[in-house]
Amino acid sequence: MLLSFIYTMGAMSVLLVVVGLGFIDMGLVRARNVLVTWAQKLTAAVIAGFGTLLFGYALWQWQFYEALGIPSPLAQALRDWWIGGPASGTISIQLDPKLVPEADIQQVFLVFFVTFSMATAALIHSSVIERIKSAPLYVMSLVVGLVLSPLVGYLCWGPLSPLTNNGVHDFEGVFPLYIFAGTWALVLAWRLGPRRGAFGQDVSGIKPTPSNFGLVAVGVLFIFFAVPFISIGSTWILPDKGVYGISFTQSGIGVILVNIFAAALTGGFVGAIIGWVRREVTWVFLGPIAGIVMGGTLFDIGTPLESMLFGALGPFVALGTAKLVRGMGIEEPKVVPLALGPGIAGAILVGFVKWGTPTGGFPGLEGAYALGHAQISPWWQLIGVVVTMLVSGIPAFILCLVHEKAGGLRVSPEAEITGLDDTVWGVENFGDDRARGVVRS
Repeated sequence: MLLSFIYTMGAMSVLLVVVGLGFIDMGLVRARNVLVTWAQKLTAAVIAGFGTLLFGYALWQWQFYEALGIPSPLAQALRDWWIGGPASGTISIQLDPKLVPEADIQQVFLVFFVTFSMATAALIHSSVIERIKSAPLYVMSLVVGLVLSPLVGYLCWGPLSPLTNNGVHDFEGVFPLYIFAGTWALVLAWRLGPRRGAFGQDVSGIKPTPSNFGLVAVGVLFIFFAVPFISIGSTWILPDKGVYGISFTQSGIGVILVNIFAAALTGGFVGAIIGWVRREVTWVFLGPIAGIVMGGTLFDIGTPLESMLFGALGPFVALGTAKLVRGMGIEEPKVVPLALGPGIAGAILVGFVKWGTPTGGFPGLEGAYALGHAQISPWWQLIGVVVTMLVSGIPAFILCLVHEKAGGLRVSPEAEITGLDDTVWGVENFGDDRARGVVRS
């Protein structure tokens, strides 16, 4: 019961990431787009979670069915773990522990994956606020939650996943969350184009105008609070045997928490310096997140000093990524710089820092699935990055092309100028005009 409660806290804490992203975006959009921003984000998150609830979690269970030698492992996993299956819908005490070991915890993990997909969709939405049509966003969210994000989880997040068993190491979901969402965001922002006035004076006179920078700080605090609980949800806690990361690398709750705070606080410190030097207050708020993402693959196997190093590098990697993306003519100042850049850099750097560390496998299994049979290496970390980007980037590009042909990805210029709250919901929010002293007739 205690373990189920601990994992439940981890699963529910992922929702705080969705809330945090909502506050960050609320602070960074024009006041006349605040309502639509919240409505789109929550709807996209719900749709992605719904997809994972239906079938997505079964894809992650596929790796266990393969390792245990169950005939037709994918088909059986789908039959057992779709939302109408016996494993997901039967009281745990009524399930055969030989067929479904730790059934209660595995059912809680279903919720964990649901909230994980919700956070992924919310993160993707953050990259295209104030300009994407709702219908394409919702279709993409369903595909992400139903198939793609769980598929990346199957490939490289778990002790028996195909790439983990060759040496790919993850902990906090850097591959299925940060790198996946960051890649999708890069493709989507490229296809949509920048917001009006983002790269120079627009003929309409509008430009991206943050409604309240203070709300960005509130959002960061929500995410900061959620991360330790999410990390605990990414562990295997075996009574009398210890704590292990999701890849079954030996760890400890205390060390994980210390590592998280070491990376976040160091990232915050460096981010504050960058913000002061560049006179850009957003780096003060986003520095801790860059530090956390950079260390997301390290926290279960690293030391506090190593986590501080990763945390310090995070804001610099994020800044470099932001400059690179902007130089490419893509307006995406949050998700790609904070999730994709530090996610990739941290994942590959772990391969060098922890080269040769045993990973993968499961207790009681032998041969190709024996505990700790694989070894972390930079080459396999790079392969994990490339595979994740392909699984995300190719479908994102295809879906963009489909929607561009079917009616467009982007809202009309008139809607963008007027404001989406008024256009979509008939609600006028002109606080950005009032803040600038503009008088409307």
